Amino acid sequence: MKVLITGAAGLLGANFSRHLLSKGYKVVGIDDLSGGYEDSVPSEMTFYKQDLSNRKVVEEIFSSEKPDYVFHFAAYAAEGLSPFIRNYNYTNNILSSANVINACINNEIKKVVFTSSMAVYGVGNPPFTESQLPTPEDPYGIAKYAVEMDLKLAHEMFGLKYSIVRPHNVVGIYQNIWDRYRNVIGIWIRKALAGEPLTIFGDGTQIRAFSDIKFYMDPFEKLMTAHDGEIFNIGADKHYTINEAAEAVINVAKELGINATKVHLEPRNEVHTAYCDHTKAHKLLGFKDNTDLHETIMKMFKWAQEQPNRPMKNMDYEIEKNMYSFWKK
Repeated sequence: MKVLITGAAGLLGANFSRHLLSKGYKVVGIDDLSGGYEDSVPSEMTFYKQDLSNRKVVEEIFSSEKPDYVFHFAAYAAEGLSPFIRNYNYTNNILSSANVINACINNEIKKVVFTSSMAVYGVGNPPFTESQLPTPEDPYGIAKYAVEMDLKLAHEMFGLKYSIVRPHNVVGIYQNIWDRYRNVIGIWIRKALAGEPLTIFGDGTQIRAFSDIKFYMDPFEKLMTAHDGEIFNIGADKHYTINEAAEAVINVAKELGINATKVHLEPRNEVHTAYCDHTKAHKLLGFKDNTDLHETIMKMFKWAQEQPNRPMKNMDYEIEKNMYSFWKK
């Protein structure tokens, strides 16, 4: 079996491609490296450094490689930043997804698995369940929900099989810790290693649930051949305040001989309490999240210490009105 993974250099793609290769699958990856790094891509897979917004290129890769299954992980998942980069957000997350869906239909792909986001729920009523009506609060959540609806339509019109996963606050090695706009634990690890204080937006009482990427691998693989048309929340059942998560990073840093501190900055417009119910994934996918946050952060710290000194990512803002002071250049 040949599996094509978009976003192959990102957290999900880099880890899942290794999982599939270990199982004997042939794996093809696409990534424009705008949010990941080529050395995160395993050498055993066929890799294309290409932009998914280029419809012709996407069609050529699908036609040439003829994959059996597609995992569409590629996205720029910066919820808080998305109102200030609307064009980039919708190009990256909707237009590119439309090109992938078109290629899946045109090349008779057996099934596509799409990673949406908890962001589709918006404020909602946590813990969020798959049956809740999405009410996204930002352009990123809007984009993800739009792709969900388009997949449903693609199935109804063209018979394209699909499943949707709504992961949240996933952490692990190969995560981009040099992006200042997303991946909060990764950002804190980078800051701690650089001798900078860990930044917290607002009072830090916001609630999130952090899950180790390693527990996603088997459920993702199962979706290749089961539960067509279904949506699954996947993530940790245990939740933390942002203050508690920051303290966990500080404690690990201390064990490694690093003195880390934290600082509170102005609050940003974000959902205060966001975590999901995973009952459906437990029952149907055998998903079990046994994340040990201390262990996961320690593993990420040690991995980060081995990485080259990469430049921090800065985005070109399309709107600067009401821009938060901590993101101003």
